[in-house]
Amino acid sequence: MSPAFGAMEVEHYSKGVLLEPFVHQVGGHSCVLRFNDKTICKPLIQREHQFYETLPTEMRKFTPQYEGVVSVSFEEDEDGNLCLIAYPLNGDHDNLENLDNSDCEPKSKLLRWTNKKTMLLENEKISKEWVRQHRKEEKIKSHKLEEEFEWLKKSEVLYYTVEKKGNVSSQLKHHNPWSMKCHQQQLQRMKENAKHRNQYKFILLENLTSRYEVPCVLDLKMGTRQHGDDASEEKKANQIRKCQQSTSAVIGVRVCGMQVYQAGTGQLMFMNKYHGRKLSVQGFKEALYQFFHNGKYLRRELFESVIKKLTELKSVLEKQESYRFYSSSLLIIYDGKERQEVAVDSDPEDLEDLSEESSDESAGAYAYKPTATTVDVRMIDFAHTTCKYYGEDSVVHEGQDTGYVFGLQNLIDIIKEIRDESSE
Repeated sequence: MSPAFGAMEVEHYSKGVLLEPFVHQVGGHSCVLRFNDKTICKPLIQREHQFYETLPTEMRKFTPQYEGVVSVSFEEDEDGNLCLIAYPLNGDHDNLENLDNSDCEPKSKLLRWTNKKTMLLENEKISKEWVRQHRKEEKIKSHKLEEEFEWLKKSEVLYYTVEKKGNVSSQLKHHNPWSMKCHQQQLQRMKENAKHRNQYKFILLENLTSRYEVPCVLDLKMGTRQHGDDASEEKKANQIRKCQQSTSAVIGVRVCGMQVYQAGTGQLMFMNKYHGRKLSVQGFKEALYQFFHNGKYLRRELFESVIKKLTELKSVLEKQESYRFYSSSLLIIYDGKERQEVAVDSDPEDLEDLSEESSDESAGAYAYKPTATTVDVRMIDFAHTTCKYYGEDSVVHEGQDTGYVFGLQNLIDIIKEIRDESSE
């Protein structure tokens, strides 16, 4: 476990942690849940788990930090509402003991499990009236979500207006439809299997969006091939068809999901994987441009950092013998919070880092100075990853993953094109 996490005070290790949808999930079909502000969790798939436990040191900076395994169960109340709860795996107290859970929900939302697996609210001072009201509100939310899901099926690019009142980041959790869709599907699967099992293993991973106030997230499906070596003929044919009908076959990369904050209109834009599959190469380039544009100006200051990290990742992967990252995704994340505006006659020290906008005559008496901007580039989703070190795989590949590297190089080239064209 990471030494960065402090000890979590868990009395007798009987408390569970209430899991919630991870609202910044923009792609994929596996349910990603929020454990706390710094940690997410997702269903454990043995191959992916093996990858995180054995990945090469040089790749660790390009993947989420692995934090261990927890057991997840669910309870259903009389109204049919389901809750997912994480708790130590098979009495292995270290799994939760070493996680800093101080930023979780208030104590009233933590759950205690008895021997009968009965869910009890820990704060016994909460009245039954509060519980009834809470369930009523959840039921109303559920109906609204169902309406949003129907909308989601018909709309592949959505815009949500963020209300002026309140903090933007505090409102994000009410808007991302894709994460809620995956969460509902996961609950339904677990409900259907309830007669056979009610314990699932989930892996804990670093929350890559935690450092950003308003995360802008781009999920890219990488490589010219998506099916794993163990795929059925039907699955293989389906994945080949998706690649051939999208930019995956041509440039080795396609849009799998996107979340961008539009500072110009105060809206959040979501693009899902269905739209990403339909894009031409030019459409893919336009989608990338849109990802780096906040509705008011292009975030040019991000380009060099993204290009540098993608180039470094490409160099690392070119040295990986036998790895194949089939169906893996690449995330690019930055903060959509609007940059500070400062007067051009401000203190020279305040202006030395002004971006290119300062030289534009249209800037007038003001110019934009970027706030401290960090861009993250990480590989995720390794359910179909293989390499010779796994041992049990019937197919062993040699050399680098040329399809993934091909996609990375094309991604780098297209971002450079956007950068150069925008500076002309």
